[in-house]
Amino acid sequence: MISRAPGHPSSRRRRLSVATVAGAAVVVFLAAPGAFAHVTVNPRTAEPGGFTKADFRVPNERDADSTVQVEIAFPAEHPLGHVSVQPVPGWKATVKKERLKQPIVDGDHEITEAVTSVLWEGGTIRPGEFQEFPLSLGPLPEDASEMVFKAVQTYSDGEVVRWIDVPEKGAAEPEHPAPVLALKSTAPVAAAAPAAARTPYEAEAPATDMVSRLLGGSGLAVGLAALGWAAAGRRATATRSAQAARQEEITA
Repeated sequence: MISRAPGHPSSRRRRLSVATVAGAAVVVFLAAPGAFAHVTVNPRTAEPGGFTKADFRVPNERDADSTVQVEIAFPAEHPLGHVSVQPVPGWKATVKKERLKQPIVDGDHEITEAVTSVLWEGGTIRPGEFQEFPLSLGPLPEDASEMVFKAVQTYSDGEVVRWIDVPEKGAAEPEHPAPVLALKSTAPVAAAAPAAARTPYEAEAPATDMVSRLLGGSGLAVGLAALGWAAAGRRATATRSAQAARQEEITA
């Protein structure tokens, strides 16, 4: 067996390799912070045709400057008839609308204008912090698999970062990806024979079958007990007859 002391050259080389890899990871992280933090919508999925509460999460990626303005633009191809803003302390929200070329029918109501964007300003997101901007949205489209929002983030030094790149399936994530809300149905798959579709006989069959089994089991138990009692009676009778015969022989 070959043993190496802690100061052996191989041990030093291993420690040097680990330190090199760790240092390279730190350099990559510091050089490309945008790859680890960007504007997102949470939750990431929602039910098509319904309403959802969407929180647009905005992190501050700068070391010295604060975020002072955020604007979320809505997809024009999927206009939303109802958008409500939840107040965020320290921030003023401005909702921008435009008239629709094709009105949206929502039940008994006809919606003629839709929200195009929401602008928040007046507050600050300091370095190392993030802020969520909640909205209530709906009804969500039923003929789309996702909604792509576009975010514009403005810093205190005047720099503007546009999170507007549309992610493509199978491709690497873009440098400034737009927030994407996936539309997926979470309704459970209908059973092959739902209870409401059964006939009265089918609906009662399980309970009836259970009762029949219980009664059948009880009858079988009673029958077995009766057979046991009869056998025991026959054995007792035979025993008494044998005892009487022996008694007669002794008496004679």
